[in-house]
Amino acid sequence: MQWEIVIGLEVHAQLSTQSKIFSGASTAYGAPPNSQACVIDLALPGVLPVLNKGAVERAIKFGLSVGAKINSPSIFARKNYFYPDLPKGYQISQYELPVVQGGNIRIRSDGVEKNIRLTRAHLEEDAGKSLHEDFHGMSGIDLNRAGTPLLEIVSEPDMRSSAEAVTYAKTLHALVRWIGICDGNMQEGSFRCDANVSVRPRGTEKLGTRCEIKNLNSFRFLEKAIDYEARRQIEILEDGGTIRQETRLYDAGKDETRTMRTKEDANDYRYFPDPDLLPLEISASWIDHVRSALPELPQVRRDRYMSEFALSAYDASVLTSSRETADYFESTIRQLPAQEKLCANWIMGEISGQLNKEGLEISACPITPSQLAMLMERISDGTISGKAAKTVFESMWNGELEKNVDAIIAAKGLKQISDDSAIEKLVDQVLAANAQQVADYRNGKEKAFNSLVGQIMKATHGKANPAQVNIILKKKLEE
Repeated sequence: MQWEIVIGLEVHAQLSTQSKIFSGASTAYGAPPNSQACVIDLALPGVLPVLNKGAVERAIKFGLSVGAKINSPSIFARKNYFYPDLPKGYQISQYELPVVQGGNIRIRSDGVEKNIRLTRAHLEEDAGKSLHEDFHGMSGIDLNRAGTPLLEIVSEPDMRSSAEAVTYAKTLHALVRWIGICDGNMQEGSFRCDANVSVRPRGTEKLGTRCEIKNLNSFRFLEKAIDYEARRQIEILEDGGTIRQETRLYDAGKDETRTMRTKEDANDYRYFPDPDLLPLEISASWIDHVRSALPELPQVRRDRYMSEFALSAYDASVLTSSRETADYFESTIRQLPAQEKLCANWIMGEISGQLNKEGLEISACPITPSQLAMLMERISDGTISGKAAKTVFESMWNGELEKNVDAIIAAKGLKQISDDSAIEKLVDQVLAANAQQVADYRNGKEKAFNSLVGQIMKATHGKANPAQVNIILKKKLEE
């Protein structure tokens, strides 16, 4: 039987506020346990939550960026469940009226564009963290994370492979960083994915029983967990078994998922409106204010790069993978109009390669857009060849001669020979010394032409302008 995988993701993005969603305690990462948990986070008797305006604005910003409806009023609810690191015994979240409803994320996977629908994005507080080491055989609770503002972004089950799910997660990750609502640091837990996975016979519409894989904090683990879970479910069904709805954890060491608990349904949480928080009224003027501060969105930039600069969909997608990369590209081409493709190739090639090699973000690139633009100008005006430019680039990266392009070219003797008469003289010398290859070319052997070009370039130590060499050589051979 042919099976189809059905995937929906629930992503928790930690919002970039300095204080928590219902208290003034700090959200800074890495503090000693329980040093950033105030009386509200600890749920001491008599304390009341106060909503963080910055968290709401970030949620609105996200909703506008994905074309969603901003609900007003929006209602906070109590999600009741017991867990050791949940001080109140319930989590303040949203249920029937989230702040963001609907919307979509456009992805490009395997060269095909697809819209992934969003169900909702709701505000909620994070729980604390259970610590099971360094406590002399006992567990401890760190409530620093308790009350940290989260935006839970829930997709419809529109993805059909782990590759699509990873592409969606990466696109979403780039978006929340682009609009400045989340730092996206997966190692610190700022961006976490839960994957709902089910399988069904291909061609059927009814959804299979889903299992939720919790707390996937890397794109690689997301892909591997989905693939394993899909195989597990297919094997059970093909053996005549049934899938039990449950929550599972992914064990990266064993590359497998395992049961965590039976999956709860919404009614198990006994949601009801939080009596301590009034309905959240979001005015049209507030929405307009947030909209006016939105940057140009990634998809808009991608489309503009394709239409305005004639870049391919792939190039445009890579250049908008982060706002910093897109800004670097635009700063470069502003200083060198009409050379967008050349600049794009170097940013995606040499710049990205060197950054990856050294583990740097483009914001830490030692070559500025102005310096790169000068190097690109020396390629485009024929001063140096593309091969020589790589030597100059390496010297610039290492900080030689104050990264002055012209000074490096002069010091290393890399300037191209572009004088027609000088090249013509060299061509005549090579033709005179390679009579057999000349005869071969004139008898229809095209490879002889490349051999002659190689001889000319060798004679000039690679400094002759290749385009001029080709033109002059062909003219001479056809005389």
